[in-house]
This record gives sequence, C-alpha cells and structure tokens, in this order.
Amino acid sequence: MPNSTLKRRVKFWTGNETIAEAALVAGCRFFAGYPITPSSEIAHVLSQRLPMVGGKFLQMEDEIAAMGAIIGASLTGDKVMTATSGPGFSLKQENIGFAAMIEAPCVVVNVMRGGPSTGLPTALGQSDIMQARWGTHGDRPVIALVPAYLDEVYTETIRAFNLAEKYRTPVFILIDEVIGHLSERVDLPFDDEIEIINRTRPSVPPEDFKPFDTTWGDVPPMADYFSGYRFHMTGLNHDSGGFPTTDPALCQSENERLMRKVDANLYDIIRFEQTSIDDVEILVIAFGSSARAAAVAIADARSKGIKAGMFRPLTLWPFPEKEVRELAGRVKGIIVPEANLGQLFYEIDRLVAGKCPIKRINKVGGVPIYPGEILAQIEVF
Repeated sequence: MPNSTLKRRVKFWTGNETIAEAALVAGCRFFAGYPITPSSEIAHVLSQRLPMVGGKFLQMEDEIAAMGAIIGASLTGDKVMTATSGPGFSLKQENIGFAAMIEAPCVVVNVMRGGPSTGLPTALGQSDIMQARWGTHGDRPVIALVPAYLDEVYTETIRAFNLAEKYRTPVFILIDEVIGHLSERVDLPFDDEIEIINRTRPSVPPEDFKPFDTTWGDVPPMADYFSGYRFHMTGLNHDSGGFPTTDPALCQSENERLMRKVDANLYDIIRFEQTSIDDVEILVIAFGSSARAAAVAIADARSKGIKAGMFRPLTLWPFPEKEVRELAGRVKGIIVPEANLGQLFYEIDRLVAGKCPIKRINKVGGVPIYPGEILAQIEVF
C-alpha cells in the first residue's frame, strides 16, 4: 500500500497530454506518427518528452509509414505507439493486420472526429468503433479501450501497453475529440500502484528459438532483433519458424490461436463500470463523452425518483456481452446515446435479442449529446 503520509501528485492536463505522459510511464520509447487533428497534441508532447528519457520520435511521411515504423521498432524490443484520427486510422488498417499476423505488440490511439472522409476535423465524433473491430481484412484479435475520464485515460493507456505486451497484439485506445481536448484534474497513481507488464523473452538460445513456437502457449516468447536472435517475419500464414506455409490444418490452427489469445482471456481484458444498477429500470449504455453526459442525466433522473442507471464499457472490444445480456433481462428499457448514426446500438440490439425495448440517441453534427437530451428519453420511456 502507498504511504498514507504522501500526497498524491495532481496534474491538470488535456486528454491528449494525458495519453502521452501515461505512455512514457508505461515504458513507451518509440513513437511514429503524422500530424492530424484532433490527435496532434500527442505527437507534439512526445516529440519533446521522448528524447528526455532516451526514446525516439519520428514524424513520418504518412500514416501508413507511421504504422510500419512502430511495427519495426516493436520487433527490436521497444514499446511503441502511434496516434491518429479517422482518416489516418483508415490508412493504417493494412499494417494493423500485419502487426496482428506477426504478433507485434503496439498501441494505436484514435482520437475520433466526424466523418466520413475529411468530415469534421476539429469536432466530436464516435463513428470509428466498428472500424476498430472490423477494419482489417481477415480474422484477427481486437482489443479496444474507451476511457471517458482523464484519470481513466491515464490508467487505461498504461493498461493498453500491458495488454499489447502480454498478448503480443495491437491494442487500440479510442477517445473522442471532446475527451482528447478536455482539460481536467488528473490524480496520478503512486508508483507502487502501477503495474507494468513486459513481453516474455525466450529462455532458449538463438539456435533453438522459433518466433511462433506454441509449445510455450498461445502467446509465444518474443526475441528482439539485434540481440543475437535471427528470425523471419512475414504477413503470409507461417509455421512456427515464421516461414510461409499453405498447409490448411496449420493455417486453421494458427488463425484460431490468434483469436484465442483474446477470447480465452476475457476475464483479464474486459473492464466496465456500472452506476445505480441494483434497482435499475431504465438502463443507459454509453462510452466516452456520451457517457459523461449520461452520468449527469442519470443523477437528474434519480433526483426525480426515476430508477435509471448506466452500464459503461471501458473495454469496447471484446465487448462485455455476458453482462449486457443479463441486464437486458431485468430492465424495462435501454437507451444508447452515441455520436454516430447507430453503431453501438446494433451491437446492443443483437445482444438484447428482444428482451426489452431499445431507444437510441444519435448526433453527427460535431456537438456533444447533452444530459438534457438523455434525460428527456429516460423520462418518456
């Protein structure tokens, strides 16, 4: 336990600054990116801060190259991150699939804005959540975190690095423009409250090492380039030595293993918050800035005697399906507010499967969903 006589460190940061500072604490020592609103402050802070801790910052020629650069740095043993917004996230998708296939740990931040195309570069959007889940071709594991408060942005950024290292996979941090540019108090945890996870290195000599040797489990140990270990990496389906294969049984088992790294560890990956849930009758399911508005609306509804509550995922993918199914069986109705035209709604509708009515609140004009708009729907349910 931390010393109770110590005062907790307090900062006043924006969401983007918080991500940058938390990444350094997590051990990030390489960042490659390309400026894009509303994420550019992350690159700006790290361009100054990384050299101070022996890290490297590269501004690449585009988002495709930025994703490729962090994959290369990850293979040398660094903890790595890139940050972008919607159009850049689109450009990164092929290399995200490559990172998933070669199992390169990396963190990708998407500060979401309006779209499609250039859309609303400086305004709120929450319309990239299905792109995070399904953006690449092929089947691959997906972990996406959606913190709503800056204390969470700090701790979830650290957790994103831990998950990437633990499961050898890309991890997404999805915040919207409001969270990225919002300034608020951040109470930093004490050092002994922070868990730092590093990738597992091989325990065998270089001549016996295979980069995808599953005798060690679903997450094989990972050697660093330039450390005496020589190994092959390819985006093709590959054998345990990293060399291409078209063996149907091996391709099947390896793709299933990639998915199993996440699917078999939901207890470790999924996090969520439940508010006023014990006697809830009207349930709001929301994330990001929309969840912040929902928290105010629920407090106002409770003051009027309405039994409203909220389920708020911090891990959006994999989605906490079990919990939502259980809640749907005991509430009168569900409201899903989101700054898009209905993405989380369809996931909730699939899980509810007709157990209760669902209403949605959707805005794509670049302005937030306000507490009063959510309260109005709660009152008329």
